[in-house]
Amino acid sequence: MKTFCIQTELRPEKSEIFCGRGVFESAEISAAFVFTDTNMLSLYEKKIKKKFPKKPIFAMDAGEEHKTPETLFALLREMAKAGLHRKDTLVCIGGGVVGDIGGLASALYMRGIDCVQIPTTLLAQVDSSVGGKTAVDFGGIKNLVGAFKMPSRVFVDSEFLGTLPERELRCGLGEIVKHSALSGVLFDRLIANRARLFDLEFLGGIVPDNIAVKTAFVQNDPYETGLRKFLNVGHTTGHAFELSGGGLSHGEYVLLGLLYEIEIAKKYLKCDEAYLRVLHNLAVKVLGTVPKTDPVAAAELARLDKKNAKNDSIALAVPTAKGKFELLELPFTQYKRELKKLGDSIC
Repeated sequence: MKTFCIQTELRPEKSEIFCGRGVFESAEISAAFVFTDTNMLSLYEKKIKKKFPKKPIFAMDAGEEHKTPETLFALLREMAKAGLHRKDTLVCIGGGVVGDIGGLASALYMRGIDCVQIPTTLLAQVDSSVGGKTAVDFGGIKNLVGAFKMPSRVFVDSEFLGTLPERELRCGLGEIVKHSALSGVLFDRLIANRARLFDLEFLGGIVPDNIAVKTAFVQNDPYETGLRKFLNVGHTTGHAFELSGGGLSHGEYVLLGLLYEIEIAKKYLKCDEAYLRVLHNLAVKVLGTVPKTDPVAAAELARLDKKNAKNDSIALAVPTAKGKFELLELPFTQYKRELKKLGDSIC
């Protein structure tokens, strides 16, 4: 078992992360209430009820489209109905949507109760369960309403990966490739194992390496005021394409956003083009077929991204060389022009 800990001066509460096969079964978790989704309940209802006997369970409808204020308040109503108090613990079992909504509910209920995260998808294990960012989508904007709420503990169990379809693995690999754009060591490991990217044993082994990358950024910048912004590589453009629709998963849109932003970085910054070419090919290998998109519509939606400055510019966190990255701001009209020009060549 590998363990990590996030604790900073700004955020004195400690968040402990436990990684390993079977950690869910072996962990001692005191839960007052369990939050999951319908997919998880259909797969693991017996396992969950055995782990948390006689505890109330609320299962939201599965899917990103249910990451809404309505789902959040439905959960809060059930928590109140169950009589939870400030000293109680909410346990979230599921993917990123469950973790985001449950984490936000734990931040809001009685101004904050304890939260334990048990991520069950590859994406949630390597990314969304770590770092305490919680949110729901609102007004057509991803993650507009949220809070920073560190879970007290996170249990990352690779056994859950065995029931994931290939599409879910690809979604998680989107965030893994993103992390490799920030870590030369992780990048080299992915390139050396290009033939095993969808192998469950390889993925289970590389999850802790991804958590190590993310915790290093979160530890130094818990509120995303500086260094942590680089965890948004591929996300500004990826989120815009995600909002414009098309049926891909979040991780797939991150890969698509990365393809666009690599080309923009090469035009405006001094880059190691040989490295970026290999990174581009890695993203394409994971993504598979690059979908047709509407870059003009995506550019308009990128203006809504909360990471942007107020001067109508678009903020991008982009890789420039192995283990190196920069922030790039482009005026909106320029960004829109670049996406439009790149549309045909990338898709």
